[in-house]
Amino acid sequence: MFKQIHACISLLKCIKNKPMVVAMAMMMLIPSASYLKASPIAGNETETAMQPITVTGKVVDQEGIALPGVYVVLQGTNTGVVTDANGNYSIQVPSADASLEFSYIGFLKETVAVAGQSVVDVTLMADVTALEEVVVIGYGTQRKEAVTGSVASVDADIIQDIPAANITQSLQGRISGVEMSQVSTKPGSAMQVRIRGIRSVNATNDPLVVLDGIPFGGNIGDINPNDIKSIDILKDASATAIYGSRGANGVILVTTNKGTKGQKAQVSYNGYYGLKKVFAPYPMMNAAEFSALRDAAGIYETDGLHEDRSLDTDWQDLFYRNGSVNNHDLTISGGTETGAYSFSAGYLNEKAVIPSQGYNRMSIRGSLDQEVGDFFKFGFSTNNSYSTNTGNQVGLYGVLSMSPIVNPYNDDGSLRRIVSMPLDDQFVWTKDVIEDLEDQYLDESKRFATYNNLYGEIKIPGIEGLKYRLNLGLNFIQNNTGAYTGRGVGSVNEETESTASISNSHHYNWAVENLLTYDRLFAGKHQINIVALYSAEQTKYNRSSVAAKDIPTDAFQFYNLGNA
Repeated sequence: MFKQIHACISLLKCIKNKPMVVAMAMMMLIPSASYLKASPIAGNETETAMQPITVTGKVVDQEGIALPGVYVVLQGTNTGVVTDANGNYSIQVPSADASLEFSYIGFLKETVAVAGQSVVDVTLMADVTALEEVVVIGYGTQRKEAVTGSVASVDADIIQDIPAANITQSLQGRISGVEMSQVSTKPGSAMQVRIRGIRSVNATNDPLVVLDGIPFGGNIGDINPNDIKSIDILKDASATAIYGSRGANGVILVTTNKGTKGQKAQVSYNGYYGLKKVFAPYPMMNAAEFSALRDAAGIYETDGLHEDRSLDTDWQDLFYRNGSVNNHDLTISGGTETGAYSFSAGYLNEKAVIPSQGYNRMSIRGSLDQEVGDFFKFGFSTNNSYSTNTGNQVGLYGVLSMSPIVNPYNDDGSLRRIVSMPLDDQFVWTKDVIEDLEDQYLDESKRFATYNNLYGEIKIPGIEGLKYRLNLGLNFIQNNTGAYTGRGVGSVNEETESTASISNSHHYNWAVENLLTYDRLFAGKHQINIVALYSAEQTKYNRSSVAAKDIPTDAFQFYNLGNA
């Protein structure tokens, strides 16, 4: 019998923290409870602790109101139950020394030791921090507990987790109810965003973007993700109540970084560098599969063509290049007892895997908030960017339409200019060809955008909680695009005339908003928030374009169309 007890002690050391297994081991190794009473290493308390028991109880909040739907889980396992409509629960635990975890949305998680009790009642405490988090809802902010509409909020930490050129790429798959699709692989291009589905065939389905309180008429790629403090998305009909028909597709509220009052000046730097490579080319037929298809179609003749069934040309491999991305951001922020400031500068450079495609962006942002006396406050925020986008004329059609049994090389190993296939002749597009063209094949878009918001706010003396605020938004966007294709480039005929084109556009926008707000808390628990708004906005847009052909020299590119 001593050997049996010794074996039990060894087993307990090996499998501690597994009460059900320990209990079973005790039952197998110790034949009777009568010997257990006489044993110097065990007693009645140990035997009781290792036996399964049923625990019941009720879960209520601080005011004693029953909480239905509370998760009651055996700590360290996936075994659990949910409280009923009256807050009651019943769960079997493997031993009297087990612990239960109670969790419920909006309340703090509670862990309670059973301690041999068959009845365990629990009072959950409200998660005050979560309820008092402030979200932007348009023309103001509100605590989460007071928001009745569907609002999704994302803070800066989540946005900056994924290095990306714009915020849509950072948010993909991170917000429920918001669909984001990559419709273009060009560097700097934003994703398609759908918040309330597709509502119109002809009109836009894009949501309204509001930057620091002013409707945003630019490209979301103009906003540096590292300058963003938070994003709040209004997904239901409450958006139309605030922004009218413009909010019918949902609203994205973007709030940029600001300084903190009383904070000493802080300088921060954020940067990264990465490599880009195609990991999943388009699935195309190889030479064997393509030859079998041609044989099945009865196509055998290859005389006069650049076809060789012993070849297996991977046109995508000849076309794609290795890309890269690097980003640098420098920020200085701080504040005094009555004001706060924040200024930053950023640089992004992205080289695409498609030859000649690239994106550069330089951004400057600043904000200032200053209190004057006890009643007046003013400030401004400015977001500016200058970007260059190249290679928009290069596509994949010419590459994906090429035959894998066509030889792109001459006998001396140089690349052919064109290759002959059964249906037509095709210009040979590879990364080496495009890079060698240099100034003969060029597409460039330059964009300057500045978004500015000035405000003044005054508290009405004598009426607590009443204040007037004036917002003034001044925005300007300029686009300059030029394209040049040299003689014979991309054409089977070497004598095809060169072409060039330019396009210029200007976008002017101003908005004035007058807000009268009454926000007051009565008796410590009754809060009233009333906003009266009158706003006016105007947008002007003009665009011009010119195209020409037969440019005298490649050196002119698209800069001197008058001599074409």
